[in-house]
Amino acid sequence: MEAELLNQFRFFDPNEKVREIANELYSNVKDLPIISPHGHVDPKLLAINESFPDPAELIIIPDHYIFRMLYSQGISLESLGVPTVDGTTVETDHRKIWKIFAENFYLFAGTPTGAWLKHELVEVFGINEKLNAKNADKIYDLISAKLKTKEFLPRTLFDKFKIEVLSTTDGASDSLEYHKIIKESGWEGRVIPCFRPDAAVNITGSSWKNEIDKLSQASKIDVVTYKSFISAIENRREYFKSVGAVSTDQGIVSPYTHQLSDKEAEDIFQHALKGKATEEEATLFTANMLMEMARMSVEDGLVMQVHPGSMRNHNERIFKRFGLDKGADIPLQTEYTRNLHELLNKYGNDNRLTLIVFTLDESNYARELAPLAGHYPAMKLGPSWWFHDSIEGMIRFRQNVTETAGVYNTVGFNDDTRAFLSIPARHDLSRRVDSNFLAGLAAKHIIDLAEAKTLSEALAYGLVKKAYKL
Repeated sequence: MEAELLNQFRFFDPNEKVREIANELYSNVKDLPIISPHGHVDPKLLAINESFPDPAELIIIPDHYIFRMLYSQGISLESLGVPTVDGTTVETDHRKIWKIFAENFYLFAGTPTGAWLKHELVEVFGINEKLNAKNADKIYDLISAKLKTKEFLPRTLFDKFKIEVLSTTDGASDSLEYHKIIKESGWEGRVIPCFRPDAAVNITGSSWKNEIDKLSQASKIDVVTYKSFISAIENRREYFKSVGAVSTDQGIVSPYTHQLSDKEAEDIFQHALKGKATEEEATLFTANMLMEMARMSVEDGLVMQVHPGSMRNHNERIFKRFGLDKGADIPLQTEYTRNLHELLNKYGNDNRLTLIVFTLDESNYARELAPLAGHYPAMKLGPSWWFHDSIEGMIRFRQNVTETAGVYNTVGFNDDTRAFLSIPARHDLSRRVDSNFLAGLAAKHIIDLAEAKTLSEALAYGLVKKAYKL
């Protein structure tokens, strides 16, 4: 078998001087606690704290980073055991699913997913050989055996990974029952919710009316007018805060912001209740709600995150059969200077607001986002995200943003993952890439070594802790 050990200098520059400095910076931050302020790990995992079922259920079936690559090569999601919403039969033999994955493991070479998976196999499971068709069964059995031990229970791994805070993502009407179980269990791990009202804000969504009913029940406010809708949203934000939330999040197509009059908002809301809202009205309603969410954040202190620029469910066949989050969301062009103008002029100078803006449109880093964040006190830049959560993506982000916005107008790193075991791998990659970037600046004498160390600590830990008020 070909040994596959993780090189201690991975992701560092081949230039000896830069590599030496990068390794020194990384050694100083590699063991810092992990703060994961934005992600999609199911809180039930840590509330129930039961053994993971098997390698396929843990690593492959829930992770769209993995199965989207396999699907792009003609491997059906049904054969990978991905659950359907239309009752279609899928593969239930998880060892068979694992073998398909192992046979195609080579597809992930050079990708961030490949780097994360390699880290998981070596650092988490102690497997020092490349996964392939020949050793698939052996590695499946090794992982399965470890998953049955107490050392691999979710809470034990949480502590082993040195996770200080883990934020989940939760709908406006969510009961947060699993967060309550965690808080009441006596376990010291900090798992907090994040308020994401997308389903309640998207008035042309197919499930919007149902979400409004759930919002009414959860808030105990009869949501029949725009005013009562706003009251219900404020009520739920307060509830989320009581369970530990420090932030809100909105996944939107466009970052367009515009304040509607009360009458305009009411008219649109009533159209929506009757099922007559147009796409233009939906765009205006979302723009208005971004203004309202900023106002609420000024008042209640919750950090406001905005994730624009993804065309969700691009593959209609996959969406109809498998539902949301199946690897078919594709980036869109976005514009920020004009679209955020109204919000930033009303709230961007207010130090009580923290607005963290993410993008999937890299062309905006230097042109719009860095200049905006480099001026408005309320605005910070979220890290390179999703498709750009990668070695080269992180490098491009730092190169395009740092000169204009500096480091302290960014917020470190978040992993944005559903794959619990990938959390330390993602943070390790980020810490290595940031150490290498700063080493390059130090080698060119743009900053000195002491400044590089301070900045590397900020990027690995300090900035995210401060930005998210943790």
